Amino acid sequence: MLLKIGLVSISDRAFSGIYEDKGIPSLIDWLQHAIKSNFTIETRLIPDEQAIVEKTLIELVDDHKCHLILTTGGTGPAKRDITPEATLAIADKELPGFGEQMRRISLHYVPTAILSRQIAVIRRQCLIINLPGQPKSIKEILEGVKDEQNNQIVTGIFASVPYCIELLDGPYIETHDNVVKSFRPKNAKIHSQNK
Repeated sequence: MLLKIGLVSISDRAFSGIYEDKGIPSLIDWLQHAIKSNFTIETRLIPDEQAIVEKTLIELVDDHKCHLILTTGGTGPAKRDITPEATLAIADKELPGFGEQMRRISLHYVPTAILSRQIAVIRRQCLIINLPGQPKSIKEILEGVKDEQNNQIVTGIFASVPYCIELLDGPYIETHDNVVKSFRPKNAKIHSQNK
């Protein structure tokens, strides 16, 4: 089974061409360095409109059968920041631990991390994660906090993504340990490889 990933950048200004979107290119670059397994990508650049965000997420899950969707942007407290609301509106389940860990990681770098409203949810058999809009913050959240010797201080959220996708009957995903080491219970790894 081939891993299908949806990447959605949510930004009025990038959508209207005021500035170049950097969220999707940085995510593509990170995923290519982090994931050993083969995967395909569907990308969307859309404005901060709740109905459009909802429709896009539904399309990527229901029609394109994505196993993972990563959104960037629209997670702050500003009036136009509606990504979490749109994501919750189309969700079957919420996974609060992802949002808690994202803020925990970001607080190592900026005190304003407490203003972020990033969440993760499941729709059908797809994991959807709201990430921030800044490429530097995206990388930090996915990889976690490391010291100068590259030792993990706080685990990045992507370490839990492959196992979550397996629990949703998705493909087995291998990662490059030097970027992000995915975690699975020992018996789960053996079971998944023998499916």
